[in-house]
Amino acid sequence: MAAKKVKIKEFGLDLEVKNKGVTLDVYEGGKHLGDIQITKTGLTWCNGKAATGPKVSWQEFIDWMNSGG
Repeated sequence: MAAKKVKIKEFGLDLEVKNKGVTLDVYEGGKHLGDIQITKTGLTWCNGKAATGPKVSWQEFIDWMNSGG
């Protein structure tokens, strides 16, 4: 399956996510829970500062969200 086109829309800018992707820090109450890496091919959850973690394709993520999560 071909990679989805993933974009970030912020402040009127339309930016395409490239192969290396974008990483978001996830915090709760000041505690760093992990990172989520968003790429053209899908999502990767990284606990703490780990470089790798569970991966999910865009189609798997879309199917999961459409099923009610």
